[in-house]
Amino acid sequence: MEWTKGRTIGRGSCATVSAATYHNSCDIIAVKSAELSRSELLEREAKILSSLSSPYVVGYRGCGITNNPDGVDTYSILMEYAPYGTVADKAAKNGGGLEENLVVKYTRHILCGLEYLHSKGIAHCDIKGSNVLIGENGDAKIADFGCAKRVDTESDSAETVRGTPAFMAPEVARGEKQGMESDIWAVGCTVIEMATGSLPWTIDSGDPVSVLYRIGYSGESPEIPCCLTEPTKDFLQKCLKRHPEERWTANQLLNHPFLAKPDAKSDPVSGSMSNSPTSVMDELFWGSVEEAEEEENLDRPNGWVSHEERIGRLWSVGNAGPTWDLEGGDWVTVRKRCDRTLIGGSIRI
Repeated sequence: MEWTKGRTIGRGSCATVSAATYHNSCDIIAVKSAELSRSELLEREAKILSSLSSPYVVGYRGCGITNNPDGVDTYSILMEYAPYGTVADKAAKNGGGLEENLVVKYTRHILCGLEYLHSKGIAHCDIKGSNVLIGENGDAKIADFGCAKRVDTESDSAETVRGTPAFMAPEVARGEKQGMESDIWAVGCTVIEMATGSLPWTIDSGDPVSVLYRIGYSGESPEIPCCLTEPTKDFLQKCLKRHPEERWTANQLLNHPFLAKPDAKSDPVSGSMSNSPTSVMDELFWGSVEEAEEEENLDRPNGWVSHEERIGRLWSVGNAGPTWDLEGGDWVTVRKRCDRTLIGGSIRI
């Protein structure tokens, strides 16, 4: 299917990513292009990406060669368009990291994607916030397979080491091995990036050689911010073991207490979270009512409760109706507004 290239949305050392539209369609796609004479890595990426299908991996839409008027032909991969940018973009825009619920959500999605890739014998080799896109439904999707490798067919040598220095595992920095365990180290670095809005190894991040030496030979791991919760710190410790065989797998990490929270409701554009009920019919509202009833040892009917019964329970919890006696001393002002028509607002608790 023919397509028309639009604005540039990303640029790398050998390829450019642009928004594009199919002819006779409003569907938007992303197109990653490189000069045909320099497209070996891009063709390799297309081969890997075309073999994958997961909601947590950016979708493959095709590939092809374009004959340009200037005589410089290009090779392109057509991919799913992610309208809300990258996880790194969102962390930076948030002014110093994402809320914990979003970090949990995106980390879970990254690990789901990695669990799928690893089951296929593929190591991504460049997990980081800028390679994790946010899709139309707000889910995180692993992207950019330019460094990916099939661990069962490609040898581990210094010549094949790929990725971004600040996210490389110690064995990768030393040129010894790069595989699935290295992806797990990078997940830990990415969680730090999402939580703080900064890269790991921040002090030396401007000097790649210094970073690689420190990662490979210092015996250190990225500093775990003290502001994080204990489950988050423990999760990072499971990722950032210097010996690769000691790191947890993607499947094990998905069962870690850090990821036990269900995804909170969120707006994919703003990233704002909502754990509050939106009405008296909201499940969250009735969950809190039921918890209060359990604490008071109230009898509760088993099974589903109709909306009519729930409305009735609003004023009869404990078989006692509301008391609107203004003479009592247990009133608390919760809102006060002054204008021509309304003064004050109180509720008895």
